[in-house]
Parts: sequence; structure tokens; C-alpha cells
Amino acid sequence: MHSGVVASRSADSSGSRHGNGSSSIDAVSLAIIEQLQEDGRRPYAAIGKAVGLSEAAVRQRVQKLLDQGVMQIVAVTDPLTVGFRRQAMVGINVEGDLDPVAEALTAMAECEYVVMTAGSFDLMVEVVCEDDDHLLEVINKRIRALPGVRSTESFVYLKLKKQTYMWGTR
Repeated sequence: MHSGVVASRSADSSGSRHGNGSSSIDAVSLAIIEQLQEDGRRPYAAIGKAVGLSEAAVRQRVQKLLDQGVMQIVAVTDPLTVGFRRQAMVGINVEGDLDPVAEALTAMAECEYVVMTAGSFDLMVEVVCEDDDHLLEVINKRIRALPGVRSTESFVYLKLKKQTYMWGTR
């Protein structure tokens, strides 16, 4: 298990992201995020020393970043070691409005990412399951059963070569 920070990709209604996708986060906050991505348990005093702030100032900035939904401090696990042996990306085509389908997918525990796309699919969903039977149940009985879902195409992961969460400060 790895502990770290995941910078949020989702836009929220508080205005922490602009319409063009650019963030209004200053360089010091980005440096704090980078420190936490290296080690999500790094003490605020050590972060303060690295970025030139007091421990209290770092604590306040981290709390603000958390409150604004800019980042989350989470434990990132290897799905295989915690009993989830099957992962897949599922492309979904929808008839009509995408929002109700996307909302239903976000409510499913097995759906780790739900992304609206412009391309061959209307939605792309990363699904993490215990095994092939579980994956079949999720796709066949739950995703395909959603009103508006026209078709799905599954891309089963054979081997995960790279998974990082460092994009938040690039």
C-alpha cells in the first residue's frame, strides 16, 4: 500500500477550477502538494521547511486544499493484493442525456473512474472487480441494464505497467 495525495480532476461548483481547466493554485500550494505526493504522511514541519513556511501555515494551506476539493490524502492500494483480481476499462455509448447514466455509474462501488468523452464512446469507466464473474455481473446486469445505455465495449487489463498520481503538479 502506498500513502499519498491525489489531486482532484473533477471540477466543483466552488470555483476552484476555471472553465479552461487551469487551476488558481499558487506555486507554494503546488510545492506542498508535491511534498505530500512523495509521502502522504510527511509531517507539516518537514513540508514547511521544504517550501519556506511555518508548520501552522502548511497545516492551514493543506486544510484549504482539502476543503476546496483540490486534493485528497488517501492510501493507494495495489488491487491485486487486496483481492481485486480483475480490472477493465469499459467504453459506453448512451442514447440521450449522458448525465443520468454517468451519475448511476458514479454510485457503483466498482466504478473507480467515470469520464465523459468525445470520441468513439460517450463514457469511459474503469471497473475494479474481484474476478471475472464479478466483472460479468457488473457489466451485464448493472451497466447494460441502465436506462439509456446503448452499447458497451470492455477492455480487460492483462497487466498494469504504470499507475501514478503525480500529474497534479506537472
